[in-house]
Amino acid sequence: MRVSVLDAGSNTVRLVVTDAADGVPLPVHTAKWKLRLSEQVAADGRFGEQATEHLVKAVRKAAELAARWGAPEPLAFATAVVRGAPDRAAVLRAVHEKTGVRLCVLPGETEAELTFLGVRRWMGWRAGPLALFDIGGGSLEVAFGRGRMPDFAASLPLGAGRLTREYLDLDGPPSEAELQALRRAVRHQLRDATARIRWEHPHTAVATSRTFQQLARLCGAVPGRHGPFAERVLRRGDLRRAIDRLAAVPAAARAELPGISAPRARQSLAGAVVGHTAMKLSGVKTVAVCPWALREGILLRFLEDGADWWADIETGTHPGGPPLDGPGVSRLPLRRTATSAPER
Repeated sequence: MRVSVLDAGSNTVRLVVTDAADGVPLPVHTAKWKLRLSEQVAADGRFGEQATEHLVKAVRKAAELAARWGAPEPLAFATAVVRGAPDRAAVLRAVHEKTGVRLCVLPGETEAELTFLGVRRWMGWRAGPLALFDIGGGSLEVAFGRGRMPDFAASLPLGAGRLTREYLDLDGPPSEAELQALRRAVRHQLRDATARIRWEHPHTAVATSRTFQQLARLCGAVPGRHGPFAERVLRRGDLRRAIDRLAAVPAAARAELPGISAPRARQSLAGAVVGHTAMKLSGVKTVAVCPWALREGILLRFLEDGADWWADIETGTHPGGPPLDGPGVSRLPLRRTATSAPER
């Protein structure tokens, strides 16, 4: 059984075609288009005609490629860059009318839930009570849980690209005042979610996303060529020192550091600040870096719960499928659920 998933993110549009034998999505082909949509949208987040057309072309190519690899229409979704756009409805309508692909926009906390599912499957039950951090270009997802799905999930406007545009010099090294303002904003947004993580006292903390993968490499983790099964961890102390390294050089020079790619060089510093602050406020000293994330979570949920689940997402009848004029970033209240407290 061939299943494909299409992810329209702040930096890239990515297609993954998988073989789903025995309920495990194993990639057979991947492709990506570096659109950098977050840099094309207007100051208020509107896509406009040009950015929308670029997205349409990438989605059309991805759908054609999926078909050539024997997969039906991709499970296609967009993250914060589309979710927060004031003209989101027009963008989604244009994509559907011109490509036939229905691009879904998931609420932020649904992204966190599905990412948690992917991470839980990769890490296994041995991981125990599990905390998750996932940095994207537009948002940060945080979750905690003991089972298949999280007990709580939150989405915060702390994406590495978003914070870079709002707080940092895009090209030169940041000033101390810029860094202080960034740290204050991050701490304020993370206060509730990290208090919950501290209270839960997770057995395992996990980070996922390209941002965390690149920061782990900068801090000494083995490179990607060692494959997805190589153990990779990121230590809080190493990440704190990495912030100093990233802040000391212009944005372009960060791409010369181990693991930092040129497309993500500008936002790597903001990502490091978010990651370090999240770990510190949560009382987490080390995170395991997981290769599975939101795309795998969607594939797993589709395989386990059936096509009707995704159909409800597409039509907006499922809680994870908001209407086109819904809120930009959704968030679950950080409240105690009906589960017993973990042993200290």
